[in-house]
Amino acid sequence: MTVELGVIADDITGACDVAAGVTAAGIGAEVRLGVPDPTVPPSAACVIVALKSRTAPAAQAVADSVAAARALRAWDARRLYQKYCSTFDSTDRGNIGPVADALVDEWGAAASVGTPVTPAVGRTMHRGHLFVGDRLLSESSLAQHPLTPMHDPDLVRVLGRQTPHRVGLVPIESVRAGSAAVVDAVRELRADGTRHILVDAVTDGDLDAAAAAVTASDDLLLGGAAGLAVALARGLASGTAPAVDPVPDGRGLILSGSGSERTRAQVAAYPGPRWQLDVDALAADPDAVVAAAGAFIDAAGGIPLVSATADPHDVARVQERWGRERAAVLVEEALSRIAAAAVARSGVRRILVAGGETSGAVAAGLGVSTLRVRRVAAPGVAWTTAPDAAGRALDLCFKSGNFGGTDFFTAAFEDEPA
Repeated sequence: MTVELGVIADDITGACDVAAGVTAAGIGAEVRLGVPDPTVPPSAACVIVALKSRTAPAAQAVADSVAAARALRAWDARRLYQKYCSTFDSTDRGNIGPVADALVDEWGAAASVGTPVTPAVGRTMHRGHLFVGDRLLSESSLAQHPLTPMHDPDLVRVLGRQTPHRVGLVPIESVRAGSAAVVDAVRELRADGTRHILVDAVTDGDLDAAAAAVTASDDLLLGGAAGLAVALARGLASGTAPAVDPVPDGRGLILSGSGSERTRAQVAAYPGPRWQLDVDALAADPDAVVAAAGAFIDAAGGIPLVSATADPHDVARVQERWGRERAAVLVEEALSRIAAAAVARSGVRRILVAGGETSGAVAAGLGVSTLRVRRVAAPGVAWTTAPDAAGRALDLCFKSGNFGGTDFFTAAFEDEPA
């Protein structure tokens, strides 16, 4: 199998976002969790490596990303794509800039070209300023993100603080003039010593023009959110629909660890049985909390929801008491253990997880290593199939906290194809 597009994603939900999009565009995709073994051949034209590097120390993020690039090179990947969040989640220390610098060097690229624009989920960029819906990034709820608060909407400035190299912009006027104009703009920026190039875009048509331009050159590191990757896939699609795996039989379960505004609304709207994790109780006796959650799942009818999602004031209180890192680890480890126990003892085979860090922890706890897209459930969200460490077939939906409608927790389990 020729790997047309090799993607390195900084978290699992971002990887599944790309997988959902390229599958909908007609390209088969698989997600490898963690740095892959290059001796195990891929089975899809698009391979997405899902790392846990978005908020990791920069040195670790760089090392894992370079190792993933080497695996993709061993598979003769034709193009390399650095996937980051559509809201550019990062800090002034990185990790988008340091990883881009390392991948440019590792891949032997002349420059990186990318954009976080994904119109399907309301992410657009004009004059280098990122919008979330009709609000600047700095005026959206992402300004209060507990790990990567985004206070500056000017991504040329943001990326410029993460790298010692020059950052430039292809403005919307060049994009609207067509792919040839984008090629010229990129060439001029490269000639001027610019190493990292961001591209304005507002519509899918803008992304198609950018995709046509960047694929005209074979010495670029591509990058951005799922939008540009999907535009690339549209140009590669053969018209043959990828094979679809069957739905595993078994109970459903929802696990929510995201603190995003969207996920809070989804938890509040969910009409099924709910159980709230208590972080104070977790700190005192995690085994007792995990056991209580398991008893709730066993007794619940329908599809139970186990949630650590809370109001920002409550999150701040917990972080102040236990520390930000310890509070996060307590929740992630608990939800991971709850998922593993539900599969092993409660007959659960279908699990929806909200939140990137939570999704990574749950995937690790289940021992899954490769995900195959089964069905796109919403823009940027897919159901995927994977065997767990014991060989049991699972149906897994790893969702970014900001994705899906308010009723997503209910709708995701409905309307399955016959």
